[in-house]
Amino acid sequence: MKIPALTRGRRLLTAVVSAFVLLASALPAGARPEPIDPTDRYIAENDHPMGSQIAKHEGSEPMVLVPQDVDVQAVVHGIDVSGWQGNVDWAHWWNQGKRFAYVKATERNNYQNPYFAQQYNGSYNIGMIRGSYHFAIPNATSGAVQADYFVNNGGGWSRDGKTLPGALDMEYNPYGATCYDLSKPAMTAWIKSFSDRYQARTGRWPVIYTSTSWWSQCVDGDFSSTNPLWVARYASTVGALPYNWRVWTFWQYTSTPIDQNYFNGAYDRLQALANG
Repeated sequence: MKIPALTRGRRLLTAVVSAFVLLASALPAGARPEPIDPTDRYIAENDHPMGSQIAKHEGSEPMVLVPQDVDVQAVVHGIDVSGWQGNVDWAHWWNQGKRFAYVKATERNNYQNPYFAQQYNGSYNIGMIRGSYHFAIPNATSGAVQADYFVNNGGGWSRDGKTLPGALDMEYNPYGATCYDLSKPAMTAWIKSFSDRYQARTGRWPVIYTSTSWWSQCVDGDFSSTNPLWVARYASTVGALPYNWRVWTFWQYTSTPIDQNYFNGAYDRLQALANG
């Protein structure tokens, strides 16, 4: 299977960190190399980008250029980024036709993207409509605790016409059991706890990012009446949607050469979503 360029980059950075630790321990103190950048180490050890676990468990296919979903009448092109992208060249992506971006803000209740300000403000300043997302670790703390952490560290919302509602990233467990050792009812309750607290804090329901396969294995609740769906599937069609959602709002269709997404609608509909 072809490994997406972004995944290869993540693996390379992790390998570099590991190799540095082994090399440093083998050399005399006076001959040891300069320490690896602590920010790079922090990202490599803590940052799980959106879709990283879905690509790992479900695989990926070559990038598609035009959505083939029969329900799509118009799309807006966008990307999502995390600490792995560092300082993003927003002018480049604007010139590639990207008009919205989601930026990782937080993970669990103990990680903040060190490049968040450059990415969140940079996308806004170039003209994009942007939002932020939280990578959930549901067996670490309650949903409400992680929602608070997200809102307090970049996940808020304002009615300025340029800010999308925050997104909750629900995907395979990077540390072990697929469903974080939670039953389907317990996972549903966790998501509801996060969603309700986010709505209470911001006035908006969070977008839920997930894959149909993971959702079917781990969740038995229905969020279709409140939360917009952001579905991940690296193929030329979006395929079946998670339970009871009849339409997708965002579709992450590739991770090559960066995570790329469609918004399901014309630009004025994206503006409407931003305005609530």
